Amino acid sequence: MKNKLIYSSLLISLLTLGSCKDYLETQPQGALSSESVTTAQNAEALVTAAYAGIGNDEMIGPMTSMWVYGSVRSDDSYKGGGGVADLEDINFYEQYNLTQPQQGGGFFHPYTWENFYRAISRANFALRSLNNLSETDFAMKTTRQAELRFLRGHSHFMMKMLFKYIPYIDETLTNEQILETSNRQYTNDELWNKIAQDFQYAVDNLPETQPEVGRANKLSAAAYLAKLRLYQAYEQNDNHQVVGINQARMQEVISLTQMVIGSGKYSLQPDFGENFLDGFDNGPESVFAIQYSINDGTSLGRISTVTGLNYPHGAPQYGCCGFHQPSQNLANAFGTDANGLPKFDTFNESEINFQTATVDPRVDHTIGIDGHPYKYNAALPFKNSWVRDAGVYGFFQSMKEQQLADCSCYKKEGPFIGTSKNIDIIRYADVLLMQAEAYIETGQQALALQLINQVRERAAASTGRTKKADGTNPSNYLIKPYTTANWTQEYARKALQWERRLEFAMESPRFFDLVRWGIAEPTLNAYLAKEKTRRSYLNGAKFTAGRDEYLPIPQREINFTKGLYQQNPGY
Repeated sequence: MKNKLIYSSLLISLLTLGSCKDYLETQPQGALSSESVTTAQNAEALVTAAYAGIGNDEMIGPMTSMWVYGSVRSDDSYKGGGGVADLEDINFYEQYNLTQPQQGGGFFHPYTWENFYRAISRANFALRSLNNLSETDFAMKTTRQAELRFLRGHSHFMMKMLFKYIPYIDETLTNEQILETSNRQYTNDELWNKIAQDFQYAVDNLPETQPEVGRANKLSAAAYLAKLRLYQAYEQNDNHQVVGINQARMQEVISLTQMVIGSGKYSLQPDFGENFLDGFDNGPESVFAIQYSINDGTSLGRISTVTGLNYPHGAPQYGCCGFHQPSQNLANAFGTDANGLPKFDTFNESEINFQTATVDPRVDHTIGIDGHPYKYNAALPFKNSWVRDAGVYGFFQSMKEQQLADCSCYKKEGPFIGTSKNIDIIRYADVLLMQAEAYIETGQQALALQLINQVRERAAASTGRTKKADGTNPSNYLIKPYTTANWTQEYARKALQWERRLEFAMESPRFFDLVRWGIAEPTLNAYLAKEKTRRSYLNGAKFTAGRDEYLPIPQREINFTKGLYQQNPGY
């Protein structure tokens, strides 16, 4: 499938879309219309192009890595870079100040909105084309339709997670109908159900195994539908407050995740770090991933540049740009007590000392720390001098999203960086923890214990790659599984939420988890209160409940629809 993401100039011209104002209603430019795609070969090309659409992002319009929206907006990371004025837009996200006029100018969430609807447009164009073919003309018709609906479901899900209220666009709408479709056509719950229909169709019509890696299958669709139902289960009112937890939805999560777990087709990668290393793409933990390639016959390759700003700025092999720096709060969260368990209530009282503290091993897979091997290269210890603006953002650097400069997956274009490393959308660890969460919220917390411990035990075994040149560990690792002692629902919930934070730290789910749990405001304002004593640039930052849980609808979209789209509360 990676190789199929190399496109001919004909296909690219066919699917080049219009300006930001007409990307939903203008037919892709080229000689073909949806009615004239009459061969299986052309249909396959359109499906491949739809897969490409979900990965066609870049540094200023993220679709794959949500580091700006999910990590910087949470307690996981600071913006980083060369001070608050360097890519000032990201500073607005970090400080929950999204009422600036320039926020409608095209960078970041307005561009993300456009990019996702371009991807939806590709899926819909391909679906209309396939609808004109018979099963005789195209034996794979139903399978490819299911794949396209999975891709469309993914794009709508991501948009709903970011904006809450979005226009739902499918292949049945005419250009005129698209222009008349409001972002408030459906209630919050109805919109979840509309998106769920695409994933359910994929579950019902895809095989468990695809002959080409990278294609969606029945199990990846089931995992994604479980993720959607988990979000939907936390019922919100119009002010984004969680007012109830739907038990029936949680039971659906249990059933769907069990379909994936019980299949035996996925497992945890033996070493945690292998999820973030080139050479392990599409491994046993990858349930669904965006595919990338390099040295594929094209000048640049199908590389991802969405995290290209986030490499150590002072390291000679990189040189740019030092964004996405782990917070002190996150670093502290990796500390463990004498029993090898998290320090839930005291972790942030003081700044962790990595020379003396005991820690969860995942810290050295996640954070670049002075003197610790950088990206598993014992001959390349991270240096504080690599940090671009330590006076503002401290000395830590993100590491999961980066690759070594000598990796065959790595490419530098001018000051910016891209790689062909896949970006996982759902890992098997996520499936385990989704099921654990559903068990906890349905009062079956005893069944969640071994699921959470599977993830912790893998973390405990992931110390081989992090060793220093002399064979010693760079940190004092101490992590143990939870026991049945005091495993109440309340304690299990706290353990689950903590485990999700450490397992997916700097991968961006953190902010969205806090919102769906209904604890974003107290968590983030408590985080800011402490961080203001460490980072003076955050003195004016404040999370406002009922507004900051979601991004504002881009003003240019409201203008273009002549006020049909309604702005989110508080903006």
